[in-house]
Amino acid sequence: MTDTLNARTADALQSAFGHAPDLWVQAPGRVNLIGEHTDYNDGFVLPCAIDYRTVIAVKARGDRQVRVVAADYGHAVDTFDLDAPITPHPDLQWANYVRGTVMMLAEHLAPLGLALCGADLAIAGNVPQGAGLSSSASLEVAVGQAFKALLGLDSVSQTDLALIAQRAENRFVGVNCGIMDQLISARAEAGHALLIDCRSLSGQPVHLPEAVAVMIVHSRVRRGLVGSEYNTRRTQCEAAARHYGVAALRDVDAAQLVHDRGGLDEVVFRRARHIVTENARTVDAAGALAAGDLVRLGELMAASHVSMRDDFEITHPAIDQLVEIAQQAVGHEGGARMTGGGFGGCVVVLLPDARIPDVQAAIEAAYRSPDGAPPTIWVSHAATGAGALAPAHPAT
Repeated sequence: MTDTLNARTADALQSAFGHAPDLWVQAPGRVNLIGEHTDYNDGFVLPCAIDYRTVIAVKARGDRQVRVVAADYGHAVDTFDLDAPITPHPDLQWANYVRGTVMMLAEHLAPLGLALCGADLAIAGNVPQGAGLSSSASLEVAVGQAFKALLGLDSVSQTDLALIAQRAENRFVGVNCGIMDQLISARAEAGHALLIDCRSLSGQPVHLPEAVAVMIVHSRVRRGLVGSEYNTRRTQCEAAARHYGVAALRDVDAAQLVHDRGGLDEVVFRRARHIVTENARTVDAAGALAAGDLVRLGELMAASHVSMRDDFEITHPAIDQLVEIAQQAVGHEGGARMTGGGFGGCVVVLLPDARIPDVQAAIEAAYRSPDGAPPTIWVSHAATGAGALAPAHPAT
């Protein structure tokens, strides 16, 4: 799949701008195994990168122009100048992820006495959009990786790239996301999930057994964070943290949650309860996965979904039905839960490789979206994070 994306971006660059790339970079999407909405509460998450990614073909320019062609959007082109204020594009939403990342990267480099150069970029990807698999973070991190590789910015770490990409989404695009999506895209290790402490940004790789697959099932219920309840949930969590007198809900344990709840709005309390219990589940799940204990992992994933449904209220009736179908099909050999920001999107299923055909068949037979559409199913194993790619063919 990556070779195909390499070739598509090379062709798009040649067609739009008349030359071959100097290099290619990629950044993957991600699926979160457990730990939902805990990232912006300074908590723990357990994502892994997937074999679906954004690829960018890159060509240096001798001026300060950035030109971008999007192969997935009818070869639409955006152009902006690094010497002029970078403002949101009035029509092309995809262009704002690029513009925002470039702007935040330039701001990051300025105190170091470094500056960006102009570049021609051709972008293509196969991360499903609107499915909760972080197509936007994949794009942002890939853009940062493109300039890092082009300019040899060794002083910019992969964690720096993730933080730059997060600022682009927060401050330029307008989604108050946490750091998880960008961090796993930038730092993932092949064959591993990553237990991320979202306060310190430290990450502990957690090996996935070789015979365990990650199945991603798209409910065909589309989601969008900019106009959704995502920002509302974040505001509620911040209100709960103020009530408990802590910097973030990461600092509240189960006993304090109940003991000091007096006067807290019931809805806000339930939001806080999800975060506190989800943090504990995520740490426990990392241990279960490392030990190869799929029974315990399945129990924790099931409890996570119930908490998202009842306390955080971010699921959807169709998602709840899909999770139940998947859980029944997997039994005690793995687990299933909604993954992503919520309000639609995907379910993640961990299961033995040997069970893939029958679990997939059971889901396809029993589930239809509210519009009558069948599910879309992808099977992945934990992939590597952002970096340079070998050419699809020699540049000419």
